[in-house]
Amino acid sequence: MATYDPRSQSRHHRRHRSHPWSRTPSPAKAPNFWSVIPAGGSGTRLWPVSRSSQPKFLLPLVNGERSLLQDTVDRLTPLCDYSRMLVVGGPAHAVAITRQLPELEAQHIVIEPSPKGTGPAIALAAALIGREDPGAIMGSFAADHDVRDPAAFKAAVKAAIAAAADGWLVTIGIRPTRPETGFGYIERDEKMLLATPDGDVHRAIRFVEKPDLERATAYVASGRFLWNASMFIWSVETFMRELRTHQPEIADGVERITAAWGTPDQETVMAEIWPHLPEITIDNGMMEVSSQVAVIPAEIGWSDVGDWHGLGTLLVQDDHGNSGHGDVISADCSNNIVWSDTDRVISLLGLDNVVVVDTPDALLIADRRKAQLVRGTVTRLRELNRTSVL
Repeated sequence: MATYDPRSQSRHHRRHRSHPWSRTPSPAKAPNFWSVIPAGGSGTRLWPVSRSSQPKFLLPLVNGERSLLQDTVDRLTPLCDYSRMLVVGGPAHAVAITRQLPELEAQHIVIEPSPKGTGPAIALAAALIGREDPGAIMGSFAADHDVRDPAAFKAAVKAAIAAAADGWLVTIGIRPTRPETGFGYIERDEKMLLATPDGDVHRAIRFVEKPDLERATAYVASGRFLWNASMFIWSVETFMRELRTHQPEIADGVERITAAWGTPDQETVMAEIWPHLPEITIDNGMMEVSSQVAVIPAEIGWSDVGDWHGLGTLLVQDDHGNSGHGDVISADCSNNIVWSDTDRVISLLGLDNVVVVDTPDALLIADRRKAQLVRGTVTRLRELNRTSVL
């Protein structure tokens, strides 16, 4: 079995240089459309089930035995063949990604030597796709999100592809269902930019980081703001042009890496360039600064599965709002989440809004309304050098 690091990728490319990535999509798919799945994470928000070695995108949290990563691939296959799909991840997760996605050829799993944010990761994927298919349109979709309406998702992506063909950097914005302080927002122009059979396209006016409750409430009431779901679609040509304008250091770096990709120099060039690239998200580095950004309002049943409270809303609930996984019994309880990865019986009596997560080596008990504070626990354990439970 190969070891998935930059050196092994280089060897694999050299063995298969006579077989480039396919340029002939199935007639049922969107022509010239490629999917990129950034698959990273440190395993903090759903600790102790999620760990640094097995972050949430590798876990079957909401769909039986299929992980969030596998679910992401499943909803993209109606739009894109496996031959036009890339997963970008780190060395620690390469083997697990490969095992979960046996359909992907090894050269379609792109390993970044160290985390640099989604900016360099997506830029490298764009440059690699552009080398193989200069006229490609690509979409980037996080590996750890959940979508409950795949038909609406497919329609939104098709609308985005049409706008991308007109030269726009497109994002899919989620119509908010509540004032949410844990998400970023996108303000859209009320005037329609483009009408497609699959959805309306608007110019994006601005991106807003996570607001306080007062601003979030005003955003939802205005009807102009959408949740930022980190779904991006653009032509590779447009993206690389905007990247050279707004992030020239990243553009130069990924183009140099791409020029060496699949050659004996790949590992050397990657090691020379990657550590010095700016660490930045694609939102901050491109979408917030470009004047060519459009947004498509959509209702696709989206969740970022951001914490235990959010996961609880996706699980089957009883008549009192309790959700669970494992051997759980309860009485006189409401709105609780219990997740057990052990054989222990867990009994809850007379409790409301509680999170209980039981694993063989760690137990979390939390107020559901403060579920996001689990990140602080992970930070504290790291400070105490308790790495065995991280």
